[in-house]
Amino acid sequence: MASPRRIGAESSETRAALLDATEQLMLEEGYAAVSSRRVAQRAGLKPQLVHYYFRTMDDLFLAAFRRRAERGLERRDQVFDTEQPLRALWAFSDDPASTTLSMEFAALANHRKVIGAEIARYGELFRARNTEILAEILAHYGVDPEVFPPVSVVVLATALSQLLIMEEAIGMSAGHAETRALVERFLAQLEGAPAVSPRVRTATPTAE
Repeated sequence: MASPRRIGAESSETRAALLDATEQLMLEEGYAAVSSRRVAQRAGLKPQLVHYYFRTMDDLFLAAFRRRAERGLERRDQVFDTEQPLRALWAFSDDPASTTLSMEFAALANHRKVIGAEIARYGELFRARNTEILAEILAHYGVDPEVFPPVSVVVLATALSQLLIMEEAIGMSAGHAETRALVERFLAQLEGAPAVSPRVRTATPTAE
């Protein structure tokens, strides 16, 4: 019986470079631009190395998504460990690079069901944990959970930030300033003025 084909170690710098290249291509040109040849070219490596580390393109996309999701979970924990957690959560959600990649993975999931299943799994993890922590934060601020259910706040914050970023990417801006001002008024009522200067957002997202 033939032995299984060797797969490169997950801790390999070469593997990380291939995942970095995959993210960059998705950010700059969309998921459809990702091929073993293009990924290797962007990483400055030989094309056969892509399939040394990833048996299929699905494996490559899954690894890229999981790495991004795990990093997101780590960042999320840091977000809530601040003096102004609601402001930090909004800034975390209002991130062009993350939104662009999320939309590309969602589009990819329409054609690769295994990606969709993984997105749903991590999405539920994010939402459940965010809701749990946000419930404690809103209770601390005296917010009535019947008026502002924590899970609804999580959904609205995520959906609103993604919508604004998506529209800005295609040149739409009507109502954006007013909407961001509305969010700012809500945050100011609960947490006061920002403790630090707001993050400068760029028109073109870059990989982290």
